[in-house]
Amino acid sequence: MSNKVTVVGSLNVDTTLRIKRMPLPGETLAAEGKSSAAGGKGANQAVSAARSGAQTAFIGEVGKDNSGQMMLDEMKANGIDVAGIRENDQVGTGTASILLDENGQNSILIYGGANQQLSPTDVEAAKDKITAADFVVAQFETPQAATLRAFQLAKANGVTTILNPAPAQKIDPEVLKLTDLIIPNETESAELTGVIITDETSMLISAAKFAQMGVRNLIITVGAKGAFYCTQDGYSFIPAFKVNAVDTTAAGDTFIGALSSQLKPDMSNIEKALVYAQRASSLAVQKMGALPSIPTREQILAASQN
Repeated sequence: MSNKVTVVGSLNVDTTLRIKRMPLPGETLAAEGKSSAAGGKGANQAVSAARSGAQTAFIGEVGKDNSGQMMLDEMKANGIDVAGIRENDQVGTGTASILLDENGQNSILIYGGANQQLSPTDVEAAKDKITAADFVVAQFETPQAATLRAFQLAKANGVTTILNPAPAQKIDPEVLKLTDLIIPNETESAELTGVIITDETSMLISAAKFAQMGVRNLIITVGAKGAFYCTQDGYSFIPAFKVNAVDTTAAGDTFIGALSSQLKPDMSNIEKALVYAQRASSLAVQKMGALPSIPTREQILAASQN
């Protein structure tokens, strides 16, 4: 039985510039290559969930432009229900400009565009996509007011909520109270709790801080090292698979989407789901681009046999 996942989030067209290293302040560097692809944290997470077999729906907003049509076509091509995506004729589709160095590390600049117009009313209009789900997943490339309404509807209907607090920002306490599982990376976690992630002790202190905010279940992703989880049933660190990373752009999003496709709403299989999600992101970082790099369930299972 596959999970039903509804993602409330962003749809961006990503433009990636490949450079040898990150520029210093005031420095001009020549790019060695340029490419464009569909992306956005929300879109990446939804495609990852769908490619891992989840029945996936999307709630978001694009401009009534070529980029918006490209995003809708890409979502449909991945079998995602796009009935909850509104076309806005006043604002353009969101974009992301990505600087990617030769070590596979990136810096990203976001233009929110139509993503920033997503409202609680838009979420309300797609209520059936939330009430029918096992998980509702959200990030912060769309307004928190929309996330809050989505989580209110989810919790009123017994749906498990997953929050990816990225980009890191001050979180409405009401959103946190309605969050079942929060998944920051180590930088976002430190920004939200004030605790620098250095070892297991600092991760447990972070988990206690999040619990004080109202979130009982936590996963902190620590890049190439792996992921730490802490739930009401226990905690552990799951190491990442060692691979040669060429582009880390959608690694975290691939992880979250893959996780949501496998996790049980009571989180009783969290270790197994985490290993699967780690395998998915380890495959994604070995290919260029956001959506193009996200693996299918078949590819993940095949890699698990090696």
